[in-house]
Amino acid sequence: MEKFDDIIKSEKPVLVDFFATWCGPCKMMHPILEELHQKVGEKARILTIDVDKNEQLSALYNVRSVPTLIIFQNGEVKWRASGVHQVAQLEAELEKYY
Repeated sequence: MEKFDDIIKSEKPVLVDFFATWCGPCKMMHPILEELHQKVGEKARILTIDVDKNEQLSALYNVRSVPTLIIFQNGEVKWRASGVHQVAQLEAELEKYY
C-alpha cells in the first residue's frame, strides 16, 4: 500500500477529499468526484480520506470541517476549500497544475 506522503509528493496533482461517513455533504461529493475522475483520467489523482479513521492525518492538515478538499503537488498544498464543489470548479482548479 502506498503511503500518503509518497502519493502527495507526486508531480501529478492529487486531490484529497477529507470526508466522514456520517456527513451529508460528503455523500453529495462522492458522485461529483467520480465524474471528475472520468473527466481528468490519468492527469490527476483523487483520494478520499475518512477523517474518523485517519485522525492524525486530519489533524496534521488542520481539517476542521468535512468535506475538506486539498490539492497537493510535489508535497505542497496548492489549493484548499471546504464544502461541496461542482465538477467544473474542481476540474478548473486541477488543470492549473497539469
